[in-house]
Amino acid sequence: MRVVVQKVKKASVTINNEVYNKIDEGLVVFSCFTMEDTIEDIDYIVRKITNLRIFDDENHVMNKSVIDVKGSILSISQFTLYAITCNGNRPSYTRALNGEDATKLYDIFNEKLNNIVNTYPGIFGSDMLVSIENNGPTTIIIDSKNKNL
Repeated sequence: MRVVVQKVKKASVTINNEVYNKIDEGLVVFSCFTMEDTIEDIDYIVRKITNLRIFDDENHVMNKSVIDVKGSILSISQFTLYAITCNGNRPSYTRALNGEDATKLYDIFNEKLNNIVNTYPGIFGSDMLVSIENNGPTTIIIDSKNKNL
């Protein structure tokens, strides 16, 4: 499982020309699943996301988590995070999990996040317009396959 986490002042996702979900201060999380992913991968990523100390404390040091600042999460599925770009200029997405299985993992992922922090998802597989007011900017990439590094 791979995610891109962005600290935001606000963000929204629009589907079919209507705002579907939006948040104020918090995180936008773009997520992608691959064939080997398990619930253990989801649990690891959820733990990392919710405990990442990337929000400023009273001394302007990144020392607080999304939990500490009572922020929210906007969760967006994005199969392109597993793009293979080594051959030619057209990315291959063969490492991304098929839609049916990925949808199940995405739903579990969002449920687990929402048990800790208010989480607002997009719609898996939809054409989504994501608006982000990035804060920092702070962008972190987390891959569950790198947890032992």
